[in-house]
Amino acid sequence: MNHLFVPNTRRVDFQDIVFDENLAVQVERFLREYEHLEILNKYGLPVVNKLLLFGKSGCGKTMTAKAIANKLGKKLKTINLGNIVSSKLGETSRNISAAFKMVETQEAVLFFDEFDSLGKERNYDNTDSSEMKRVVNTMIQLIDSLPENTIIIAATNQIDLIDEALIRRFELKLEFHNPSKIDLDRLYDQLISKYPQEYQKVTRVYDISFAEAETIVLQEVKENIIASELRRTAVVEVSELQEA
Repeated sequence: MNHLFVPNTRRVDFQDIVFDENLAVQVERFLREYEHLEILNKYGLPVVNKLLLFGKSGCGKTMTAKAIANKLGKKLKTINLGNIVSSKLGETSRNISAAFKMVETQEAVLFFDEFDSLGKERNYDNTDSSEMKRVVNTMIQLIDSLPENTIIIAATNQIDLIDEALIRRFELKLEFHNPSKIDLDRLYDQLISKYPQEYQKVTRVYDISFAEAETIVLQEVKENIIASELRRTAVVEVSELQEA
């Protein structure tokens, strides 16, 4: 069963993520429901437990799913879609059902990354199309019967490839865009603040994703550190030669 899930190696807090104003409001509203879960349950009001994150790659969808699980004190179970989508007739639906069952017993967050892969992995000949319809129907039934104490989050860069009936099942749909210059500056400031000032000079590139910006910062900070160490080594060597 564990082969269905991807190990989660990195803990993410919301302070690690830079949201635009609209996304920040929607995520905060979602979390607020769980902070007041008891009173909402008292009046028979359901809380949102099905989220679809869509939009540009590298703009924080996976980090958001990890941060939500962390904030709510729940385990995050990330589905390995490459292992779940099987060429054997009927096996894909069984794999998905097994994953839902395991997560429901743990009251965890079930995270489908690259959600569109359920459709993209296949060629659409007649046999394949029928099988994918069964998979979609299985997914719809499982989502419809999802207990309130379990959360499902799906992420995709290509929402147009997902069956419309599946999209309708998600109560909250969050769209991720390439960040604005202001949001990227906030990220740059946040990332370089972790390092001594002498290493903080980086080239600020805009009109890119958060992931691309983080890659730039990490690369340039490493280069700054190495260059600084080389200079220090050279100074020491010169000093030793002079003393000799």
